[in-house]
Amino acid sequence: MSRPRVVIVGAGFAGYETARTLSRLTRNKADIVLLNPTDYFLYLPLLPQVAAGVLEPRRVTVSLTGTLPHVRLVLGEADGIDLEARTVHYTDPEGDGGTLSYDRLVLAVGSVNKLLPVPGVAEHAHGFRGLPEALYLRDHVTRQIELAAATDDFKNCSSRCTFVVVGAGYTGTEVAAQGQLFTDQLVRKQPLREGMRPRWLLLDIAPRVLPELDERLSSTADRVLRERGVDVRTGTSVEEATSTGVRLSDGEFVDTRTLVWCVGVRPDPLVAGVGRPMERGRLLVDPYLQVPGHPEVFACGDAAAVPDLEKPGEYTAMTAQHAWRHGKVAGHNVAASFGVGTRRVYRHRDLGFVVDLGGVKAAANPLGIPLSGPLAGVVARGYHLAAMPGNRVRVAADWLLDAVLPRQGVQLGLVRSWSVPLESASPELARVAGGPEKRAAAAGGAGGPGGSGAARVPRAEASAVRDPGNRPVPEPDALAVRDPDAPRAPAPGRPAGPAAGGPAGGGSARPAGAAPGSSASRGPAESVGPDPDEPAAPGPVRPVEGES
Repeated sequence: MSRPRVVIVGAGFAGYETARTLSRLTRNKADIVLLNPTDYFLYLPLLPQVAAGVLEPRRVTVSLTGTLPHVRLVLGEADGIDLEARTVHYTDPEGDGGTLSYDRLVLAVGSVNKLLPVPGVAEHAHGFRGLPEALYLRDHVTRQIELAAATDDFKNCSSRCTFVVVGAGYTGTEVAAQGQLFTDQLVRKQPLREGMRPRWLLLDIAPRVLPELDERLSSTADRVLRERGVDVRTGTSVEEATSTGVRLSDGEFVDTRTLVWCVGVRPDPLVAGVGRPMERGRLLVDPYLQVPGHPEVFACGDAAAVPDLEKPGEYTAMTAQHAWRHGKVAGHNVAASFGVGTRRVYRHRDLGFVVDLGGVKAAANPLGIPLSGPLAGVVARGYHLAAMPGNRVRVAADWLLDAVLPRQGVQLGLVRSWSVPLESASPELARVAGGPEKRAAAAGGAGGPGGSGAARVPRAEASAVRDPGNRPVPEPDALAVRDPDAPRAPAPGRPAGPAAGGPAGGGSARPAGAAPGSSASRGPAESVGPDPDEPAAPGPVRPVEGES
């Protein structure tokens, strides 16, 4: 008798822990297949430290093949699920399609950036949900400080030294806190005009920073940010983003080249195509994490609406803490469906939260005990080391080196602005010139539905019917000409060069939100033109086949 096959879609907190738990429990009694666009698990809470130069990028990535024994990794993005045929269709990094059959399916696809209908945001902002965006932001901030230090124009210097972060939740607060320390270190080596220093603005429509946490944690974080010079503005939002700055809800126009969008997340658009009941974009499941009507299908993490048994009538929050524990319960329940152990309901009480504010500062409330200052910093870093499934020694070593050595203020130029658009159903992947977007969309849309529960729609298209606030995403070449840090794409048939186009518009920061536009309509990426802030390339850049 053949062994049952379990397909796990997604290797975030929920998917990774599901695979790890299931591998330990089944002991080769099942074939476990993990479908993920990358070969690593990303420890998201430390991503702001990558953007600020504290940690090297590989420190926050944990090898899937190296830490998940007896689990087969398949590189690719799921773009269609047929519940009747029990198959998952996917597109691999080179644009080729494939199909995986399953006896049990675990959907742990996570979330993407939430995009609000604010004019100009899609064109001029970047999210912060993946490693490419963190690398881009690190280079972008470094470049802006270097260019500001070299200019004699006061307005130009001020604009480049102003960084706007929208959203004062976990991510936005930590990005602003780490970013202020990072830029302060950069200007020590490259002084700006007399009397000028980097300026970070943290905006949120909520009445306080970290509105989802206890007020004592919120007040601690607010105090630390303001002491460092971060301009915290609560009750304030962005009404419009342009190439030269942002207009705030109070009428003020802020000149800036950097807009980081951290307003929150929404479930990955893939789950909406499954055709089962939803709750605010999340797939409804029972307390055992099973999809009603399909006991062979489990869902967990940000993409699943899991009943909160501690708060009847509510669903668990979209946090890493819940996703990690969802994965453990999902692993146990999938194993139980094969007769290994007994299944259990998901029940969890928050054990506290930590917010790393950079340096020795943090805010934490382990087991409900409020802490601040260096003690909270120790607790925060200790928590992260304990929670990481690998790389602990390397992370601790980077923290030690950062404490005794100055950070390297260099830009590598590996990730360009156009490759990390805000509207992206795959924030974990940077777009590549000449990439397989067109072939991937064709592969996703070519197959027939195959059954009443089928979803054979590219993830980018699927999002268009799920978020009424979404607007059409610009094509990759259009995105390339809207950010001053992005290379310009010349018109078809024209060579790349200074005459290929006019000056580009401005923007900044990082990824995520699902793209409503179909990638099937995109033409092949063209040669990349010069960046107005960087030396012109000696000739056209050949399109490179790679990940999309």
